[in-house]
Amino acid sequence: MKSDSEIMSTFDTVKELRPQLEKDSYVEKINRLNEVYQYNLVALIDDNEIKAVAGFRINESLAWGKYFYVDDLITKQVSRRKGYANKLWEWLIKQAKENKCEQFHLDSGVNRHDAHRFYLKGGLDISCHHFQMAIES
Repeated sequence: MKSDSEIMSTFDTVKELRPQLEKDSYVEKINRLNEVYQYNLVALIDDNEIKAVAGFRINESLAWGKYFYVDDLITKQVSRRKGYANKLWEWLIKQAKENKCEQFHLDSGVNRHDAHRFYLKGGLDISCHHFQMAIES
């Protein structure tokens, strides 16, 4: 999704995963993420309706080499269990391979059990703990 209108068409779906997002700043934020971090936003569309959305980037680190990182992956609530996530997942894996990435990564909230089952079935392993801390100003 490249144009502002294409990006905006994903908002309602992405908001299901990221409820803190604001519609007024969404397009600007996606464009900034793309410009600064090479964040890519893709959507699976069926019958002219967004069914699933993913946000990803390709990066490199000492720990992982060249890797494919999925920041966001969501299937619209009303479209779940219809195979859309599998199709998008297969596309993401294909992109990682085509871009010669050595690894494929994503983080998932500890309470997202359905997502965890999907990721494990999709071939991912639980390989680390992710720690975080909010920085107060």
